[in-house]
Amino acid sequence: MQIKEREAREGGGERLTLVPESLDDLWHLAYVLEPGDRVSGDTTRRIQRADDQMRDTGGEREPMWIALDVEDVEFHKFANRLRVSGVIADCSREDQLGLHHTLNVEAFDEITVTKLWQPDQIERVEEAVEAADQPDVAIATIEEGEAYVHTVQQYGVEESGSFTGTTGKGEYARGREELFAELGRALERMDPDAVILAGPGFTKQDALDYFDEQHMDFVERVTTVDTSAAGGRGVHEVLKRGAVEDVQAETRIAEESELIDELMARLGTDEPVAYGIEEVAKAAEFGAVETLLVLDERLRKERAGEGDWDVDVNDVITSVERQGGDVTVFSHEFAPGERLRNLGGIAALLRYRLS
Repeated sequence: MQIKEREAREGGGERLTLVPESLDDLWHLAYVLEPGDRVSGDTTRRIQRADDQMRDTGGEREPMWIALDVEDVEFHKFANRLRVSGVIADCSREDQLGLHHTLNVEAFDEITVTKLWQPDQIERVEEAVEAADQPDVAIATIEEGEAYVHTVQQYGVEESGSFTGTTGKGEYARGREELFAELGRALERMDPDAVILAGPGFTKQDALDYFDEQHMDFVERVTTVDTSAAGGRGVHEVLKRGAVEDVQAETRIAEESELIDELMARLGTDEPVAYGIEEVAKAAEFGAVETLLVLDERLRKERAGEGDWDVDVNDVITSVERQGGDVTVFSHEFAPGERLRNLGGIAALLRYRLS
């Protein structure tokens, strides 16, 4: 993410001109933008005309600049775009004012956002700016007969390939090497900055030896990690052990995985935690919150006035930050976020027990 301009506005608001540079950046924006914000950018719009020549076409698209009062925001990761819908508040064509429009924001599209920014929202944008310098990481997990490749995104881990092959050595070595070759070719095509090669037993080392023998150009970027399984379970172990953090200093997913595991461990040993909005708000009021965990989709819902919490979540966040606590907004796209959702979408690691 790039912040090209930043300007304070009357009433405590701020106007930021932003350039998202990746799908991750669009995902961040989806949980920063809210109904009532003002978002502007260049777009095209179908203009209805009264002349006979246009009667059968339904209008033609014209390029124009539009500012919207936001009503809805949707992140479409499979279409590589963010859809920002609302009412046209300002426009390069006055006859379009007051009509509805949707800005389709893609990577490297410049937009300007004017709003009353919450501290965690500004922090999220700044994290996206810092993340632009982080390396791309691929996690390859392998065991006899199967291999998987996952990519690490800020919005979650996604499987980008799965491969099967013959199990065992000896007479089956050729089939085994075919599996190694297929996995290696996939990693070469991806060309990540770092590869974490994980799995049980010696299969991952045999695969690495094969990559080295074939002079595959990513070999020097490989780190091996022992896990009990391949696939999703193996990826979770990689994240939990902090292997991704070794090559990607501030990986959101690794942080979320570590925090949710700490929360569940404390729950199992009756150490000080709180979950659910009422318990967390009480803990924040007493200054007991060390780390606040809140789910992004729940946070967005409450801020939009569509939730059912009796407590203003912004007040809770502000209280925690003023008293030196940390706030982590979890992605609902990844397993730790799903576990947090089951606890009501908000929880906290406490400095001490309240009762």
